[in-house]
Amino acid sequence: MNSDASSYEGLQRHVRDLQLPDIEVFENQYADRKYWVTIEIPEFNCICPKTGLPDFATITVRYSPGASCVELKSLKLYVVAFRNVGIFHEHVVNRILDDFVRAVEPTAARVSGVFGARGGIVTSVSAWWPAGPAGEAATLQPSS
Repeated sequence: MNSDASSYEGLQRHVRDLQLPDIEVFENQYADRKYWVTIEIPEFNCICPKTGLPDFATITVRYSPGASCVELKSLKLYVVAFRNVGIFHEHVVNRILDDFVRAVEPTAARVSGVFGARGGIVTSVSAWWPAGPAGEAATLQPSS
């Protein structure tokens, strides 16, 4: 085992319990129609839990609304709350997806994050609901 591996232990135990602002919704007047909404957040930032340095990313949320749509100002306030949070890239994307699905109750959703280069490495993470990567084509592509 790498001697550095233990230094990561416990850094993310709190990730599911973080107190973040609520994501608000409004009633979808076109709930009878299947359509897609794509939201791009190009100035996302959080803190690396290992180094304490800032991480920058573009977060993309793609969803098919059910009875509700996301209210964008509340989503902005939610996203800005990560600014001072030490969180791994994989956990950021999954936490945003969990909170988004809980609030908006879409028929399908995907959250992706492309995190800027750190030490020459760019990280891209995607999480889907309700299906995983194998179901992406079926759940997130507009039908022709």
